[in-house]
Amino acid sequence: MKLKRVGKPIAKIRGLGFGELSREYLRSQKELACEAIVAAVADAGLQKGDIDGVLVNRSDTNPSDDLPLRLFDDLGFRGLTFGNVLASQAACGVQIIQYAAMAVAHGMADNIVCVFADTPILPKRRGGDAYAIDLALTNVSGWERQYGLYGAVGAYGLAMRRYMELFSAGAETFGEVALAARQWAQRSPFAFLTKPMSMDDYINSKLIADPLRMFDCAFPVNGAGAVIVSAPDSEGDEQNGAAYIWGMGQGHRGYLAYSDYENETETPASVAGKKAYEMAGISARDIDHAQIYDAFTVTTLLGLESYGFCGRGEGKDFVADGALAPGGRLPVNTGGGQLSGYYLQGMTQVSEGYLQAAGRAGDRQVENNGWSLVTAQGGRMDYHACLILSPEKVR
Repeated sequence: MKLKRVGKPIAKIRGLGFGELSREYLRSQKELACEAIVAAVADAGLQKGDIDGVLVNRSDTNPSDDLPLRLFDDLGFRGLTFGNVLASQAACGVQIIQYAAMAVAHGMADNIVCVFADTPILPKRRGGDAYAIDLALTNVSGWERQYGLYGAVGAYGLAMRRYMELFSAGAETFGEVALAARQWAQRSPFAFLTKPMSMDDYINSKLIADPLRMFDCAFPVNGAGAVIVSAPDSEGDEQNGAAYIWGMGQGHRGYLAYSDYENETETPASVAGKKAYEMAGISARDIDHAQIYDAFTVTTLLGLESYGFCGRGEGKDFVADGALAPGGRLPVNTGGGQLSGYYLQGMTQVSEGYLQAAGRAGDRQVENNGWSLVTAQGGRMDYHACLILSPEKVR
């Protein structure tokens, strides 16, 4: 039985702006963030004076002074009633939207700009090198690096291998996820990887951390993204439309490496999803399209399972035969996601979720656009946050 919500949303997202997305170091994070904020304010049909809140999300891989509170001064904001810089790993891209939504719902601000900026690519640093940090899977300081487990790719390679062994999933299962993302990317003007890709191309791509292949991994870029969060009844959406926030959830786990908990294949995304579905008054069966955090193909599979689209271990069957691709039964990561679109941590999924809900996705606009799910995660599937969006103001 499907649940139906009748009432009002919590808040709305309106206006989207980017700081130039590039595979080169062209500008600092502060410059990119400022560019994105200015663009988002204009896109929402607002003026700088209309903004009374700013939330900044910086990457945990960067020093705090790369994107500081002084950003408020750089932009000339005065009299802000709400502001902060947050760095709760990649889940923060959705979390800042949640905090902004709660703030406008309780009258702490009227229009809050939420921005993420990152420059993983530097003159002497490649994108992948920026994320070659210990994920502390054992909670023993330095253990991973001592034994050669460098960065996210090694940690997620372990998770992918565990999934394959538990559920008899082959490489083709993950290839289905990568191919679907590439097909959507071919329809997006923002995407970086748009060359057609076959299953053979995927299988023959370079192994990065066995069983992770090159096309299992996100595509890092330098850039910034910003959106405006406002009260649901505020005026001025005629210019470019809005995405209304009906549900929000978070799910986090403590340190469980020594318990019988399956750290690699069970995630607290299910906790986040349960809370968001209850808040919106719907279930996973009502979702028309999903923007699922896909730093690696395995996270898409685990997201589908944890957010209730299929049972645990059933992802391999759910994604078969192009189910996530254009024309499939559940459009997922319709801008190419982080695999073929661009990796701006949680802001990748937020931006595409907004464009779809606002009816602004162009050639990739989904036909059924009633409810959408937007997710983000941090650590190695440790910290989760999600939004449920709709183009409708009242249901």
